[in-house]
Amino acid sequence: MASAAEQLASNLNWGAIGKATELKKRLWFTVGALVVFRLGAYIPVPGVDPAALAEIFQQNAGGIAGLLDVFSGGSIGRMSVLALSIMPYISASIIMQILTTVVPSLEALKKEGEAGRKKINQYTRYGTVILAAFQAYAISAGLESQVATAGPVVIDPGLFFRFVTVVTLVGGTLFLMWLGEQITARGVGNGVSLIIFAGIVAALPGALIQTLELGRTGALSALFIIALVVGVVAVVAVVVFVETAQRRIVVQYPKRQVGNRMYGGEASHLPLKINTSGVIPPIFASSLLLFPATIASFQGNAGEAGWVQWIATWLGHGQPLYLLAYVGLIVFFCFFYTTVVFNPTDTADNLKKNGGFVPGIRPGKNTAEYLEYILNRLTVIGALYLSAVCILPELLIARGGVPFYFGGTSLLIVVSVTLDTVTQVQSHLLAHQYEGLIKKARLRGKGR
Repeated sequence: MASAAEQLASNLNWGAIGKATELKKRLWFTVGALVVFRLGAYIPVPGVDPAALAEIFQQNAGGIAGLLDVFSGGSIGRMSVLALSIMPYISASIIMQILTTVVPSLEALKKEGEAGRKKINQYTRYGTVILAAFQAYAISAGLESQVATAGPVVIDPGLFFRFVTVVTLVGGTLFLMWLGEQITARGVGNGVSLIIFAGIVAALPGALIQTLELGRTGALSALFIIALVVGVVAVVAVVVFVETAQRRIVVQYPKRQVGNRMYGGEASHLPLKINTSGVIPPIFASSLLLFPATIASFQGNAGEAGWVQWIATWLGHGQPLYLLAYVGLIVFFCFFYTTVVFNPTDTADNLKKNGGFVPGIRPGKNTAEYLEYILNRLTVIGALYLSAVCILPELLIARGGVPFYFGGTSLLIVVSVTLDTVTQVQSHLLAHQYEGLIKKARLRGKGR
């Protein structure tokens, strides 16, 4: 049944979208919500001088502000009401996932089913408000200390400006959190991922224009630009292949007799992704490495002789120490986050409770050790893959002057979200086709 469904899904006629009324409504709702998100990215925070802000941001674009600006679709560079984007919610979600594996009470709450999930989501929202408030206050205080050649960034600094900025930015994050939940429930795809996806894709036209302008002025040769395009296509193909690749572990269920009939005996499989950790390791690694550069840029001339400035210099884009630390952090977070999202012991226990077993492996502890062995080998491959995808763009950015948009993290997010959304669209089309077949069968039954 599963293989037939997969075959049907792969052969779906995309022209059937016009006949799937429910899917069309979901698609239009998703597009409308993303348009609202992009419009909100152009509403500025009150009390900020746009010209002075643009000058200061241009100076600090190499730090963490530049990375977050990519994810927010340029909202930080314009200091819009959505400047924090959805990142506080993502950070709170990751923290809650980690805590559920460390704190016994939260782990028990997670196992309670739907009620426990709702409670954890509520804690995640509380954490989002706290993180967003801290970040918004830090941004407001940092803006007040910035002075450009055009004048101070904040027109009227003071307690009132900080209060307005915190309320505005926290409200923008909560609005995006709500909007993402609405997209997930009433649209197509994961709402939070699509918001980040829309922010990154919004920077594509500007990045292409910047690249072509560099080619026109002679900063980049035409041959280099062609090679860059071919390289991007090749990397996308590799990302698609790895993100969809699975290691399928055969699981056998024993036969059992109920009355005069035999049930069970079928074989299934447990799919393990090569890149179980997703795009979390590059995001965390980039954020940690860019913090020193951001702190040094805010210190200005006073920090030129300090240790922070020294670290920022050696951890600049393309520097050997930066590349080495980047790879090391990616590998560390790959293994760390994989242990958070997949527990071999729990999986082995669930298989044992349902009567399933891996052929040749004893149920229980031996199965858990076998799954952990396979998972560690897959994580090594996934870590090497993430490191290669992220290091190559860093070299292009540092040595070739390629726009920051072509970062490996951005590329991974775009491809992963696209694959997930297309898969969900296929699922909706598959359900629509099944509904059509059921209706035809009922009509034929009535006709008889």
